[in-house]
Amino acid sequence: MKTTLLHSWHETVGARFALFAGFDMPIQYPSGAIEEHRLCRRSVGLFDIDHMGQVIISGKGSGEALSRIVSASILDMKPQEARYALLLNEAGGVLDDLFIYRTGYPDRTDRTSQNPSLDVWLVVVNAGNRETDVAYFQAQMPPDVSVEDISEETYMIAVQGPRAVELMDKLTGEAVSAIPRTHISAGTIEGIPLLIGRTGYTGEDGVELFYDSGKAKELWEHLFLTAKTCGIEAGPVGLAARDSLRFEAGMPLHGHEISPAITPLEAGLSWACDFTKPFIGKEALVAQKAAGLKRKLLTLNVTKGVPREGYLVLNKAGAEIGCCVAGMFCPTTGTYSANALVSPEYAKVGTDLQVLIRGNPKDAVVVQRPLYTPVYNRKKGGCK
Repeated sequence: MKTTLLHSWHETVGARFALFAGFDMPIQYPSGAIEEHRLCRRSVGLFDIDHMGQVIISGKGSGEALSRIVSASILDMKPQEARYALLLNEAGGVLDDLFIYRTGYPDRTDRTSQNPSLDVWLVVVNAGNRETDVAYFQAQMPPDVSVEDISEETYMIAVQGPRAVELMDKLTGEAVSAIPRTHISAGTIEGIPLLIGRTGYTGEDGVELFYDSGKAKELWEHLFLTAKTCGIEAGPVGLAARDSLRFEAGMPLHGHEISPAITPLEAGLSWACDFTKPFIGKEALVAQKAAGLKRKLLTLNVTKGVPREGYLVLNKAGAEIGCCVAGMFCPTTGTYSANALVSPEYAKVGTDLQVLIRGNPKDAVVVQRPLYTPVYNRKKGGCK
């Protein structure tokens, strides 16, 4: 079982741990997962996400080669832009979901030097898929394209919440707030070079930081110290709250809303697929779309009981129509909710259904996704 380099720090502050993707990860801290969730929604949450993998793909033609593998359009990305994409199998199933950064930084040890003409791509992969993703990239890339797993020497943390960018501005002494959403830039904190991605997976604004693993604890503790000095409420957030945050914001988790057996069309992720270009799995998706979907991802609110992964979804007549892929209590909306794959005819918002919880059917209703609109997707004057 693996651990992150901050494992002893988490132990010291009383974290509870659980196995996740081969890592002994902090699930929650003494304040509890609900309070951690609310902290991230109101101020700043800090996430140790170094279980994630980081891969550098570079060299002449690397962009074209990567484009043929992933679902999203990436060749139109300018240096320092970032984009969400999917890695699919030939049947259109999701092997992994990725964040791709066209960094423009040729030397990962000197993040301050830029050469935007260089084809350098930083790909962030899910922890449980790291080895298989790297092998997949290596098998698909031409010989002159380099695929380098830099996960061991690169540390990754997330700083998320309404005051996260304010905190980062104070930490760097620069205008992190000037970095556009879904972009990446170089910076330094306390002399530590790092890459600052204006990305995250909580539905809040914030950043994800990439830096030398040897500075893991030093930078982490400096974040808390600076927050305290500046009067910004901040605290660590475990995987339980990270799950509820992403769930409310409608973001998929691999192995739940997406998997090798679930396609982007079924998961409502067709927007992450550019059908004007070739990519592995495209033909299968085109055929699936032409034939019509047999199931579709939706969100349900359940009146009584906690819906869990694997629980059956029934229509009002009691017939099985699908299955929950994730479910939990959602602190922001105060609802017991589930994501489920069901027959498309039942996917209309307002449809009354049931979820079979421990053998007992509980009333449920289809609701609009996402439960919580990410702050960066809201129109001015709009609501949550």
